[in-house]
Amino acid sequence: MIDEIQVENVALIRRAALEPCAGLTVLTGETGAGKTALLSALKLLMGERADKTAVRDGAPSLTVSGRIFVRNPACEDAGAGEGAVVAADVEPEELVVTRKVTAEGRSRATINGAMASVAELTQAVAPTIDLCGQHEHQQLLRPHTHGVLLDAWAAESVQAPLAAYREAFRAAAQAQAQLDRVLQAGQASTAKLDDARFALKRIDEVSPQPGEYERLSADLARAEHAESLATAALRAHGALADDGGAMDALSDAVSALEAGARFDETLQPYADSLREVGYVLEDVSRDVASYGDGIEFDPDELQQQQERMAALQGLLRAFGPRMEDVFSAREAAAEAVALVDDAEWLEKQARKAVDQAEQALAAAADELRAARGDAAPRFAEAVSEQMGRLEMGSSSLVCQVSPLPREQWTQAGPDSVEFLFKPGAGMQERPLARIASGGEVSRVMLAVKVVLGEADAVDTLVFDEVDAGVGGSVAVALADVLADLARTHQVIVVTHLAQVAVRADAHYLVRKSESEGVPETTLSLLDAEDRPAEIARMLSGSATEASLAHARELLAAAH
Repeated sequence: MIDEIQVENVALIRRAALEPCAGLTVLTGETGAGKTALLSALKLLMGERADKTAVRDGAPSLTVSGRIFVRNPACEDAGAGEGAVVAADVEPEELVVTRKVTAEGRSRATINGAMASVAELTQAVAPTIDLCGQHEHQQLLRPHTHGVLLDAWAAESVQAPLAAYREAFRAAAQAQAQLDRVLQAGQASTAKLDDARFALKRIDEVSPQPGEYERLSADLARAEHAESLATAALRAHGALADDGGAMDALSDAVSALEAGARFDETLQPYADSLREVGYVLEDVSRDVASYGDGIEFDPDELQQQQERMAALQGLLRAFGPRMEDVFSAREAAAEAVALVDDAEWLEKQARKAVDQAEQALAAAADELRAARGDAAPRFAEAVSEQMGRLEMGSSSLVCQVSPLPREQWTQAGPDSVEFLFKPGAGMQERPLARIASGGEVSRVMLAVKVVLGEADAVDTLVFDEVDAGVGGSVAVALADVLADLARTHQVIVVTHLAQVAVRADAHYLVRKSESEGVPETTLSLLDAEDRPAEIARMLSGSATEASLAHARELLAAAH
């Protein structure tokens, strides 16, 4: 939902601010006042390509910023894929988006203060807003979105078979990928296969074990320096325990201090402390002697350990630098050899898995196709009923579900879903993209959005041409439908119809004036006192007493 839009130096607009409410917001004003320029600013936030002609004459740049609340994509079911419906009560995420375009045509954008590309704007902002009547952003004119809309409307009956189909589609893709890998391995070049066999043989000849290299490194360090270690232990033991050694000197010191303590008891703690040290020296002396006695020098064992270390280091040089790399090389080589040696059996198993996965996928596709086939006419009937409210004559919407060849199946489904427009009873339906009238396609969009209600993933709808060629009872019906739509969406309408304007929750007046000979557009939020005059102008071109009375009557009836 759009919370605020700030515009500066866009075309004829110097400064403007728009704070739409959650319901229905209308923009009114005389023809040429600059209402469409505001929508052009919004398209910049949605990621449209920047054009230097959009910068106001004489200004160095234009800036458009907006604060938008979007449904948090992190809360969407990660396995649902494209078109999944997010719960309506999901906490929205706030995005502060800014787009700056210089007079030279350079563009810079930020999202929440961080630099962003145009593609990121298109991904983050555009899906939350539908510009109805502007064909470059009209989601209804892109057939690949029609299946998403149908699935959202029929979620109760379609969601389960769609999830089952997507799971079967992923399983079939994985089975096919495994078959492709087996076939590719079977076609591996002789040189690659020889390299794999050589690596496997060399590593298996040494047969390294996890942790062996580290243990052997520590053992070799002791074995290669056994004589030095034994000498060090013997010298340490002698220095501690031999006659005149540290333990004898310590015993003499204890005796001296205890003798003095008979006359001055403050010496006793020192004697006690040295006695404790003596216990430590006895333990160390005993352990060092045991360590020295335990050292054995076996030339044959040392040679074996050195030869083993040389073999392991040879593997490290060839496949390292770590032993983990050696084990990984062995695993890859074994797999490559096994794939070729067991190619026939593996290919048979892989083809069997593909056949089973395809059978499961075909069954899931049939269930999904049946669910969509049941929902499509009901959806089309509901939309056509809303089109009748808009007094579009006998025109109707046709929802066509057509099976696709297997090679064209995607995560979205095994069928193409397309909305067709039937101008009248007995006439041929045509794709919506071929409808000539912008107002007509906008009213079809309006009908679709009303039917979708809260199931629609797009929060904000902006209508620019929805009232083209409309008047009389059609205008009243249009206002009623827009008011209904505003219960589930944020709706922004550029309108010339008083019947629509009086239903607005927020009413902005767009005026065009001149400042120092340069045209300028301003935007004003009308309060309850100012609205009757603008409604009167829309009714009769000027605020006469009769038109003001009529305007007040319409406003009172609307609220």
